[in-house]
Amino acid sequence: MKTLLCLFVLGLSLHAGFKFEDIKIPETVDPQVGGLCTMPNGEIAACFHRGELMIYNPEKKSWRKFASGLHEPLGIIALSNSEFVVMQRPELTLIKDTTGDGKADSFDTIYDKFGMSGNYHEFSFGPVKDKEGNYYIALNVASGLASIRKEIRGDFSSVGASRKQFYAKDWKKQKNDVGRMFSKVPYRGWVLKISPEGKMTPISSGVRSPNGLGFDADGDLFVPDNQGDWLGTSKIHHIQKGHFHGHPASLVWEKDWDGRDPLKVPVDELDKMRTPAAALVPQGIMGNSPTQPLLIDHDKFGPFKGQMLIGEMNFQRVLRFMKDKVNGVTQGAIIPHIDGDPMRIGNNRLAWGQDGSLYIGRTKLSWPGDNGIQRVFWDGKADLAVQDVKLLKDGFKVSFTKELKGEPIATNFKIFSYHYLYQRAYGSPRIDEQEVKVQSVSLSADKKSLEVKIDQLSSGKVYDFKLSDFVSVDGESLQFGHFCYTLNQLVK
Repeated sequence: MKTLLCLFVLGLSLHAGFKFEDIKIPETVDPQVGGLCTMPNGEIAACFHRGELMIYNPEKKSWRKFASGLHEPLGIIALSNSEFVVMQRPELTLIKDTTGDGKADSFDTIYDKFGMSGNYHEFSFGPVKDKEGNYYIALNVASGLASIRKEIRGDFSSVGASRKQFYAKDWKKQKNDVGRMFSKVPYRGWVLKISPEGKMTPISSGVRSPNGLGFDADGDLFVPDNQGDWLGTSKIHHIQKGHFHGHPASLVWEKDWDGRDPLKVPVDELDKMRTPAAALVPQGIMGNSPTQPLLIDHDKFGPFKGQMLIGEMNFQRVLRFMKDKVNGVTQGAIIPHIDGDPMRIGNNRLAWGQDGSLYIGRTKLSWPGDNGIQRVFWDGKADLAVQDVKLLKDGFKVSFTKELKGEPIATNFKIFSYHYLYQRAYGSPRIDEQEVKVQSVSLSADKKSLEVKIDQLSSGKVYDFKLSDFVSVDGESLQFGHFCYTLNQLVK
């Protein structure tokens, strides 16, 4: 009881395996977080949608303003305690304090040569930085629910609709010419690489709403994408140079594109061009709107080092991605990692504190969400959880964080398979959903993993697992027994 009282006095609340602290935002700041990062000195830099870049001292629990007047910043990297790279809507910017007074006085453009039509949905996400010092950003496509402005930046693509059509009084009646989401200026729907000197290299096309970027332990770049037109459900993409990820609007900015209207290209042809997502995030099951991926690069948040956390806007949840490379192709499983109260929705940005705690920045804009910042601490106790999932030739290997009690059997598993349509329409129901028969279950010698053999495996499917009645040798029940594996490649 004394421990509980102490936690509440400190402003902390309890959750299985974690403790939560709400961080108070200054009342003068709209507390919608667009970017979050940790500085070398352990302070936290946060940029807010209305333009402030604020710095939080975790020991003093105090804030100070570093910069203001930014244009919808949606990502930040700290280069030092006085230098930041921020992704604003119109540009990637280097912001510095050159006088040592703790306030920004230098704002230099690193790159601003991508297009802007003025459409409200042209968000700009990033940056993340690779080992060579290059920055990666991702550009949202525009929304057919709104038009463009008279003044644009960059070239304009007349494929599907001219500027004159957009400026017509009845433009809403003509929006189907460009689809629900469109890319009329470069490089909307693309992931771009920017050198420190500002040289841009287009990397991959076909993303819709790529809200966040993250490198994993192998140097692979991952970007989430939200359900919508051409996305049957939300996804996590493995970004690779030259790949097309499915949303066709951006194809007009391919160097060798043949000039066709992408919306008139047969769906079968587009499907053959696209790279399947590394992981599907089943809508309404695992999440509705995934956000920033964050590498778990330490052991202070549980025994999951090397995997990635994924934010989620519409659920009180942070997900975990368990990568599995099969025949050189990235796929894997999504599972809840933190779920339910006192988590909130709107979990937009993630950053590690120097002590291994997780900072979660929330937002809502005009969608379902929340605002503010929560700090999450692992309690140091290894709960019984799914550690990892790997595909086998005839089933799956499911590993756990603790030894299992007893000998699990087939009835401990409920597995369904299904897929989603690749189509122009918004979203997709689960297609061909059917229960998968478990043939056998075998426990490893160390009692920490199971081989689950099933009667048939098919590529292009989600395998939706529900585990029940799992208990560790010390009597603890399984924390999360529901995960979804995206199978792109069968084991040869």
